[in-house]
Amino acid sequence: MARLNGKNIFYKIIIIIVLIIALAPILWMFLSSFKSRVDIISYPPKLIFTPVMDNYKRVLQMPTLMHGLRNSLIIVPISLLLGFIFGVPVGYIFARIKFKRSADLRFFILSLRFMPPVAVALPFFLIWMRLRLLDSMPAVIFTYLTIAISTMIWLTIECFKQVPVECEEAAHLEGCTQFQVFSRIALPLAIPSILGMCIFIFILLWNEFFLAFVITSQRAVTMPVASAAFAVVGMEVPWGQICASVILLSIPPLILSYFFVKFLPYFFKVN
Repeated sequence: MARLNGKNIFYKIIIIIVLIIALAPILWMFLSSFKSRVDIISYPPKLIFTPVMDNYKRVLQMPTLMHGLRNSLIIVPISLLLGFIFGVPVGYIFARIKFKRSADLRFFILSLRFMPPVAVALPFFLIWMRLRLLDSMPAVIFTYLTIAISTMIWLTIECFKQVPVECEEAAHLEGCTQFQVFSRIALPLAIPSILGMCIFIFILLWNEFFLAFVITSQRAVTMPVASAAFAVVGMEVPWGQICASVILLSIPPLILSYFFVKFLPYFFKVN
C-alpha cells in the first residue's frame, strides 16, 4: 500500500512539473500583456506591478489587427464548412465501403498532413499568382482546404467506424438507399464525435500562420499574420502589444479546446 502511495505521489509530481513547464510561458505572456514597457524590460523581472490596459487599447485600435481578425472570422468558418461538406462523406465511404487500394488512398490523404508547409505553400503561391488571386480570401480558403479536408477525412473514418453496423443493416432492410443510411442513421449517430473533430480542425485553421503568411500581404491577412507583424514595426519591438495580441488570438482556441475535451470521449465510443 505504501509503495502504491509512493508511486501516486511520484506521478503527481511529474504531472505538476509538466503543467508548470507548459503553462509558465502562457502565464508570463498574460502578465506581460498588462505591464508597461518599463516593467517588461526591468531586471530582475517584476512579479508585482501595477496592471495597465494600454497594450490592449492600442491593439484594438490598430486597423491591421482588426482587419486580420475579421478575415479570420470569415476564412476559417468557410474553410471548415467546406471541409465538412467534402470530407465527411468521403470519410464515411472509407469507413463502410470496401474498394481496391482504399488503404493506399487513405495513407495518401494522411500524407498530405506529413508534408512540410513550404512544400504546399510555394506551389499555391505560384498558382494564385498566375490566376491573379494572390492575397485574396478565395485563395486562402482553398489553400486551407488542404488542411481541412485531409484532416476531416482521416478523423471521421474512425468516427463512422464506431457507429454500429447493425443499425445501418436494419435501415437497408427497410429499403433505405446508401445516402439515406448515411444521412439519417450514420451521420446523426456520429455527429457528437464529428463535432469534436470540427473544433479540433477549427483550432488548426485558426492558428495556421505559414500558409497565410506566404499567400497574403494586406487584403486577406489573417489574425496570426497580423499579430506577427508587430515584431517588425519600427526599430523597437512592442513586447506588451505583442503579448496582448497573442492573448486575444488565443481566446477562441482556448474556449473551443474546452468543448473539444467534452466531445473527445464520443470519438472513442458512440452512444
